[in-house]
Amino acid sequence: MGVSVARIRVLVVDDHRIFAESLAAALAAEPDVDVSAAGSGPAALRCLERAAAEGRRYDVMLVDADLGVLAPSGARTVPAPRGAPAVGPVAGLVDGISLVAGVRSGQPHIRTVVLAERDDPRRAAAALQAGASGWVAKDCSLQRLLTVIRGVLRDETHLPAALLTGVLRELTAARKHRTESEQLVESLTPREREVLRCMVAGLGRKAVAERLFLSPHTVRTHMQNVLGKLGVHSTLAAVALARRAGVGPVSLTGDVVERGGQLA
Repeated sequence: MGVSVARIRVLVVDDHRIFAESLAAALAAEPDVDVSAAGSGPAALRCLERAAAEGRRYDVMLVDADLGVLAPSGARTVPAPRGAPAVGPVAGLVDGISLVAGVRSGQPHIRTVVLAERDDPRRAAAALQAGASGWVAKDCSLQRLLTVIRGVLRDETHLPAALLTGVLRELTAARKHRTESEQLVESLTPREREVLRCMVAGLGRKAVAERLFLSPHTVRTHMQNVLGKLGVHSTLAAVALARRAGVGPVSLTGDVVERGGQLA
């Protein structure tokens, strides 16, 4: 009588076809691994959506750190899963780590591991912040990769030992910058925070004025106050600081701002 083995469903995402197919073939030789390969972000998302619809969801996704799709503007971008926040040039995310963030948001049960050609503490920290469970060198042994795959399914986080100090330093710095940014945002009045959220959404002065039922002159004053309190000299810098502090854009649909009241 045969004993049924719990299968691990793995999706390899890499735009170097030979590497992706070779890795998939090596993993498929394992008795407890089912594996598929995708050559781009959009192809990976189609695989994930199709598998979810068929009730055979993937467990682990292995993503090339340098994965990217050339957009018409020349920027490399990866679309987000259906229902997840957009990622790409607007959000400042342009590679495989973008895909990690999008999938983490849309299908949080999937564990992701980033495959990298070189160790990079800053990008490894960014991958962890995006939701990755591991960072592995592309030239690691198959046994090492299998250990990581099985480990992340037990909610372990895997990083090369040589990266630990650098990654911890990056995460600590990021936390410090976020805390400082949060304190600056807290210094804004409720109306100024609403104006800042409009700025994060990309609205210009006239659009903000129409949305908040204010005069363009009043909006200009609010924007100047926001820049002054945040200690920056441009809208782009204010938006970057707001994102670090976790301030999201104002919703452009179905979000009503009342006249008067506290925010006036």
